[in-house]
Amino acid sequence: MSALHGVVLAAFRDDLAGYLLAVIRVYTLLIIAYILSSMFFAFGGRVPYARWSSAVIAFLRDVCEPYLAIFRRFIPSLGPIDLSPIIAIFVLNIVGGIVVRLIQG
Repeated sequence: MSALHGVVLAAFRDDLAGYLLAVIRVYTLLIIAYILSSMFFAFGGRVPYARWSSAVIAFLRDVCEPYLAIFRRFIPSLGPIDLSPIIAIFVLNIVGGIVVRLIQG
């Protein structure tokens, strides 16, 4: 293996790890936005006749709910408090950090 090939491979691995880390951060922010918007609407906050808010909420629900549903199957809610998003964020960041470190080598 030539030195140039090794440098290119190392650069690719760093770029891939950086991309994966960015995706994990964006998904974490989307989950937080979903939690906050759900709380806002649960406490009666409504924007009347606003199609954009319905579209944003539908997008957040469609993106976040499949991942959160995995944790909701195993973690019971404590009355009105749902701890599954917190656990999901921790698991996402811990497993994502491990995978990023494995990619970096």
